[in-house]
Amino acid sequence: MTDTTSRPALDLDAIARPSGGLAMVAMDQRESLRHMFDLAGSGRPADDVLIRFKLDVAEALGPLASGFLIDRHFGFEAVRDALPSGTGLILAADELTQAEGGPVEETALDEVVLTQTDLAGVSALKLLIIWRRDAKREQRVRLVERFVAECRARGVLSVLEPVVRATPEELDAGTWDFDIAIREAASELSPLGPSLYKVQVPLSGTGDAGEQRDASERLDASITGPWVVLSQGVERPAFLPAVEAACRAGASGFLAGRALWSDVVGRGDVPSALRELSVPRLEALIDVVDREARPWREAR
Repeated sequence: MTDTTSRPALDLDAIARPSGGLAMVAMDQRESLRHMFDLAGSGRPADDVLIRFKLDVAEALGPLASGFLIDRHFGFEAVRDALPSGTGLILAADELTQAEGGPVEETALDEVVLTQTDLAGVSALKLLIIWRRDAKREQRVRLVERFVAECRARGVLSVLEPVVRATPEELDAGTWDFDIAIREAASELSPLGPSLYKVQVPLSGTGDAGEQRDASERLDASITGPWVVLSQGVERPAFLPAVEAACRAGASGFLAGRALWSDVVGRGDVPSALRELSVPRLEALIDVVDREARPWREAR
């Protein structure tokens, strides 16, 4: 295992475009990707099918992306070898609690990533947090603090990805408001010092241009430091205008997976489908980032 304790500290230029914006591809899905194959009519695939798909995505989209996110379980070493030197490698450091076919319910730090994984060539680690107003809320704050500290100790960037969820009590009472929750989570977690805050799209991308801009500006006011949006929960056609609204409000770009490649899952010729469908989507998103995103160095 490579000793990373003496590595010089990185900044976000390691996963950014020359403009200072961030146009990054997420390919760290694990059991959720297996379930996507199942939903596409391909059955639940073996591990080698997942690895091949991730490598196909890396080969097609990696040369365009400023950063590429992968997990250690399915294809990490192959993807590390496949990415060009100009694409920053991001490694998921989250251990997921997830039933077969279900959503991620809870997360922890993956001790294998922290203690047994060779981080040579890795620019950043990523941690998913399931944020709820429940009894574990303070415990999750401590987890984020540890994650940020562990990344600093290793000389890598820290990418924090809180995903908000309602408690059963909030659903029963009808008090759940998604946008209030993402702003509250941002106010609580972004000041803890991650290098980059990855957040859900306001309104889940369902607003018109003005509504998306207003909601994104309210979110920007709640975030300390640079931030990007993710695509989970957003209809594919709505993601590009949502990114544009977020960037105009202060976001530095995106870190997205499903909006780029979800409809390629289960295809017979994945490389061709990626070239036909996913590459143009990523190129269009990169144009938005270069034109509209707040360079990460200018974030508050």
